Amino acid sequence: MAKLDPRRLPAFMADPGRARAVLLHGEDAGLVRERADALVAAVIGANDPFRLAELPRDMAGKPGALSGEMAALSMTGGRRLVRVRDASDALAPAVKEALAGPGEALLVLEAGELPSKAKLRALLEPHPDAQVIPCYRERGAELANTIARVLQEQGVSIDPPALDWLASRMGEDRQMLRREVEKLSLYAGQGGRLTEEDVLACAGDGASLDLDEALVAATAGDIPLADRALEAAFTEGASPIAVLRAALRHIQRLHLASLSVAAGASPSGAMEGLRPPVFFRMKGGFEAALRLWPPHLLEAAGSALLEAEKRGKSGSAARPIPDRVVAQTAILTLARQAVSLKRRG
Repeated sequence: MAKLDPRRLPAFMADPGRARAVLLHGEDAGLVRERADALVAAVIGANDPFRLAELPRDMAGKPGALSGEMAALSMTGGRRLVRVRDASDALAPAVKEALAGPGEALLVLEAGELPSKAKLRALLEPHPDAQVIPCYRERGAELANTIARVLQEQGVSIDPPALDWLASRMGEDRQMLRREVEKLSLYAGQGGRLTEEDVLACAGDGASLDLDEALVAATAGDIPLADRALEAAFTEGASPIAVLRAALRHIQRLHLASLSVAAGASPSGAMEGLRPPVFFRMKGGFEAALRLWPPHLLEAAGSALLEAEKRGKSGSAARPIPDRVVAQTAILTLARQAVSLKRRG
């Protein structure tokens, strides 16, 4: 079967047509499960256990087991579906045997990440009756579109800034995303509309929000607030290396906006042009920082954070420094530099 155009994926998931095998693989296990569930619903509908066969991987690999299920007829009529979770290359001989035999059942294989040379991919990608669908984590605009679509399915709309904020915080796993979006849908109610305040109340992660507050406060020169928020982020479970990486992303966004200011934009206009947008609760501090830091100092701050991450990962053999101390020192150094810039201004 020819490689599936991503634009045709929704139509294929709703009606897999003459395909006899579908391999779902990739890093997003939640998306693999979601798409497998969608194929089950498309082929056998809501509740018909006689048309669904779920085979454990070890059972599916036994000679004749998979081909037998593929050839079996449903007691109630209609097309059957055979589902195998945690599929691996060890199943390739059984899958090849099943596709060479009779039967109209659809075989759905769920796998993790598979390299291009994997046996299952090598078998199914060129096969005229098979389809291989990668399931990778969505990011950016693609993730935002998915969140908006899932909310729309629940009869809920969302303000664009709130959607951008959610897309910047979600996407680790499709099942996790659905749980969070369902929680938001219940909060909003049928026909409701979600604002930034709503998503903060329902989906705000404590460690992430405390860390954002700490970084904005540090670059705005508010040392007491930066110290308190950073301590809260560590208490909520933020790791030191994650803190340093988040600090670098914050500095990079400030640098991008500062270049716009240097080119003639106003600080507020440069901030509003960032994507994803600055969260509403952080706008005051972000703009204050933008008014303090010129581009060349932000470049130097970014380089210092990269060096801090190296120290946090490796330390010194002669005098090891705890990674948390490295992270705290790096953030408070930013705050002290911001205070110095305030005094000069």
